[in-house]
Amino acid sequence: MPQRGPAIVQADLTILLEVDHPDYGPARDAMAVFSELVKSPEHIHTYRITPLSLWNAAASGVSAAQVLDALEKYSRYDVPDLVRTEVVEYISRYGRLVLDLDDGRYVLRSDDTVLLQMLSKQKGVEKYFEGFLNDNTALIGQASRGYLKQALVKVGFPVEDLAGYTPGTPLDVQLREQTVAGKPFDLRRYQKEAGEVFYAGGGVRGGSGVVVLPCGAGKTIVALGAMAQVKAHTLILTANVVAVRQWIREALDKTNLKEDQIAEYTGDSKNIAPVTVATYQIVTYRKRKTEEFPHFEIFNKADWGLIIYDEVHLLPAPVFRATAAIQSRRRLGLTATLVREDGLEEDVFSLVGPKRYDVPWRELEKQGWIATADCTEVRVELPSPQRMPYALAGQRDQYRLAAENPSKMDVLAALLELHKDDRVLVIAQYLDQLHELAARFGLPLIEGKTPSRKRDELYQQFRSGEIKTLVVSKVGNFAVDLPDASVMVQLSGTFGSRQEEAQRLGRILRPKEDGTLAHFYTIVTRETRDQEFGANRQLFLVEQGYRYRIVDAAEVLAGEFKPVEPEPTEEVVK
Repeated sequence: MPQRGPAIVQADLTILLEVDHPDYGPARDAMAVFSELVKSPEHIHTYRITPLSLWNAAASGVSAAQVLDALEKYSRYDVPDLVRTEVVEYISRYGRLVLDLDDGRYVLRSDDTVLLQMLSKQKGVEKYFEGFLNDNTALIGQASRGYLKQALVKVGFPVEDLAGYTPGTPLDVQLREQTVAGKPFDLRRYQKEAGEVFYAGGGVRGGSGVVVLPCGAGKTIVALGAMAQVKAHTLILTANVVAVRQWIREALDKTNLKEDQIAEYTGDSKNIAPVTVATYQIVTYRKRKTEEFPHFEIFNKADWGLIIYDEVHLLPAPVFRATAAIQSRRRLGLTATLVREDGLEEDVFSLVGPKRYDVPWRELEKQGWIATADCTEVRVELPSPQRMPYALAGQRDQYRLAAENPSKMDVLAALLELHKDDRVLVIAQYLDQLHELAARFGLPLIEGKTPSRKRDELYQQFRSGEIKTLVVSKVGNFAVDLPDASVMVQLSGTFGSRQEEAQRLGRILRPKEDGTLAHFYTIVTRETRDQEFGANRQLFLVEQGYRYRIVDAAEVLAGEFKPVEPEPTEEVVK
């Protein structure tokens, strides 16, 4: 007699989840702990269990029994024996290899002597072995800590790193009880938990890993809490200059740090202080591809006790190389999603650290910590004169033609009228499209070449309400603190990037004092590559539990479209 759960677990480690089933919500939350969302059409969503998804689950304390219990609880049919075997096998691999110190030397330990011998001869791994101290202990090269971990993950055997950390130069970082402006300040419960799980009391089982929290949930505050626990010189790497200055403002506002203790290391100013905030761009800058990266020296310019990787899902590949060489430093990654479009999730796991803490977006939304969001895709037709040029274009040009569909402007006009009393961000990928809409609607525009002073001025006018609608290029994806923004309209994006969707949604998720609902619109051209890429970006929203509505442009243009009303939030428990 088959069970009637919402999930069908298949022998190829995929899970089909029925969206309209009454248990869809709790089943989705359970699956997200140990699997990855692959696709999300309207009625059936597909998840895949991977070795990396299981190792991240294991690193955060999830057992094979818990994974199997969740699969059995929500599965419509019996869980295939192959799936049971694979779950047990892969989770059991986490912790079988332990990297440790023995009399100041790096060693790799395992109770499985055959496994150690096998790995010592494995191609790509063997070069890091320097002999055996005994049957259960292999000697590892002193400069090989990170490279060994990276290589072992690639051959399917993750390492639990218990070799400890350099304490770094001491720095008495303390959190304020009041901000500079006199407002009460304290960590929220989940922010405190995230920092404590990362630091783990200062022992060898803490000090490296990734905290996954929604944009708007205060990842920066989690990092400040971690700094207050580590109490050492800290290097912070982030996406852009705007983010650098926001980090500095937050640190000065919420910790006891003084201005001369925090420095900016960017293209504009290259200073080093006890707390140094740098951009990925400057760290990876070089004049020619054949040259070394001159700013990699920042990793060794001070005795860092903590390195923070903001937006770790955007970590440039060259920075992994530098990170592999500094495994003795504590490393905290911050992100809204572990998904990387370049497939380097394994390198985040092995070099920055495994996932240590994760809270579903909808859980924080229900508690009122982030705004409730209504996500809607509006589909428009490609005008007849453009259909033949689209059909004859190459794939990249096809996307641009569809993304810059002029019919999107009419939908944008209707949405701006619908939300004329709200603070609205309009964002797009292509500068021609941005300039056209800014001119048509008489709206201020922020793009890459906009001077920092002008950006700050426009952002301030938006915060104060002097400007109701602001047009931004992709520079608006990252670290823009606009807490009153409640509506975003996305006309085009970076192909199918889930990372970008996370960032853009996050711009409007700061909780509003009046309980205003956040509205996220993406306008796509029907039956084109624009719609295909929109489906991939949609995966992120579905991963986080958002119901994603699809409506026709005609409904919006006719004034028949009505935004969803917010659900009541639960009482917040601090």
